Amino acid sequence: MPVIRRLPETLVNRIAAGEVIERPAAALKELVENAIDAGSSSIAVRLAEGGLGLIEVTDDGCGMTRADMALALERHATSKLPDEAIELVATLGFRGEALPSIASVARLTLESRVRGLDGGWQMVVDHGQLLSEGPAALPPGTRIRVEDLFGKVPARRKFLRSARSEYAACLDVVRRMAMARPEVGFTLEHDGRRVLAVQGGQSLADRVAQLVARELASDGVVIDLERGETRLTGVAGLPTFNRGVADHQYLFVNGRPVKDRLLVGAVRGAYADMLARDRHAVLALFLDLPPQEVDVNVHPAKTEVRFRDPAFVRGFIVSGLRHALDSEGRRTAQAPAAPAMANWQSEPISRHDPAPALGSLFTNPAPSAAVREAGQQWRSYEASVLAPAARAEVAEAAPEPAASHPLGVARGQVAGTYIVAEAEDGLVIVDQHAAHERLVLERLKAAGAQGAMAASQALLIPEVVELDEPDCDRLAEAAPQLAEHGLALERFGPDAMLVRAVPAALAGGNVQALVRDIADDLAQNGAALLLGERLEHVLATMACHGSVRAGRVLSVAEMNALLREMERTPRSGQCNHGRPTWVKLALEDVEKLFGRR
Repeated sequence: MPVIRRLPETLVNRIAAGEVIERPAAALKELVENAIDAGSSSIAVRLAEGGLGLIEVTDDGCGMTRADMALALERHATSKLPDEAIELVATLGFRGEALPSIASVARLTLESRVRGLDGGWQMVVDHGQLLSEGPAALPPGTRIRVEDLFGKVPARRKFLRSARSEYAACLDVVRRMAMARPEVGFTLEHDGRRVLAVQGGQSLADRVAQLVARELASDGVVIDLERGETRLTGVAGLPTFNRGVADHQYLFVNGRPVKDRLLVGAVRGAYADMLARDRHAVLALFLDLPPQEVDVNVHPAKTEVRFRDPAFVRGFIVSGLRHALDSEGRRTAQAPAAPAMANWQSEPISRHDPAPALGSLFTNPAPSAAVREAGQQWRSYEASVLAPAARAEVAEAAPEPAASHPLGVARGQVAGTYIVAEAEDGLVIVDQHAAHERLVLERLKAAGAQGAMAASQALLIPEVVELDEPDCDRLAEAAPQLAEHGLALERFGPDAMLVRAVPAALAGGNVQALVRDIADDLAQNGAALLLGERLEHVLATMACHGSVRAGRVLSVAEMNALLREMERTPRSGQCNHGRPTWVKLALEDVEKLFGRR
């Protein structure tokens, strides 16, 4: 029979190190958290070989006495739990295992000096064995050096990645910790090269923009929302400022960097009808709530959390993000690309030539019979789509001054797809399909939010759409909600749906394609999202089917009607897939093209 025995202290420490210190970045995280908890205003980090050769963290915090240093190197010893209420911990680190765990798998030099004392103290531990201790000369604060990590544990060291990969993980740790503490200054050196430096006392928005993406300063919105004792702050990028991967999303709970599926899902839900499914938002969100409402002890490294009321947290984040994005919904992060601008060919001209008015750059010749017919189709279509105010503007063809509208006044149409408008300070180019797609979606959503039935167009002959039985089950379940938005469906046997009416905005469209796309949306998102979020995916699909297509010829009055409604509609700066609906070419850029600047 196997005999139960107590493990030696060195092996116990190595097991604990395996839970907490699996790579250099994990050791660095523990040391930086301790420095922050010590009340530091400045933290300096030095690395060599991605942290495999050296990790050094120097702070100007409260420091430790000789006796405190000895206790800090013992397991289960901490200053961060004044009583036994572990669920109410307010500091970053509290396990009391970081230093002894690191010291058991590396050579650790601990130096510290309490402010007001003449000198400090030093202790050196090599893989669990105390080598030396004695006086040390250093400024008030603490300096910790970790060398030869896992040097005597080859089984662990061989599973580490390359120095470059380990360095990237360490940089991510410092970036996240610096983001969470804008009042603290941070520096990071790697192999003698300064790679990061931020000053203490910055605003949260400035710190996030400096560490995540400088474009957030102009292409992001600041978030600050409170509900009771719960607060959400941070910076969120406009939907048109997005990335192909989700590695630029930084999430924090009570100051701790976390990677939590609930929070990631909430972010995805907030941007659901503003981003394509293969694009991801850029943001940094900080959620603060009472300690008793969140359990931070789920994971040894405290990167995962558990909420007492997850539905409230998800709804709070989704509503907070959407409120902030709606307030800036007409903005777009997309500017004319530099390579595209370089492709323009400018001819040398005399600087004495008068500059033509922008309005004269575009002409609208008398329309042909085909164009007139297309325009008539558009006007009849608009009668059921545009709001009453917009329809009134269509009838009003009188020219307007460009300065009276943010998106300017339409001067023409290019390739039957792009509206060119003159604004007070330049040219505005609008993608008519992308813009109208957003307008249709917002009208459908507004009708549902007001409890009003969307305008519906009954089909002269109901259409049968054949689908798989599970798709029919999902559509039948969602039928009452879809009816509120003008789409009347009913079951027609086990594997078919009968469509009796469609939203007026979608009249004349491909009913088969519409219903199949909605079925796909419900299949992909039905189980993971709340009802409201599922419906928003569906409405986005409906809006895409009902929007003005590229290639449709519009009159100037019709183009202006679209511009005016864009100015009134929230989130009109991007389509339902995160692409910009308009870009602006500044007047000075136009002048540069012609050599006038």
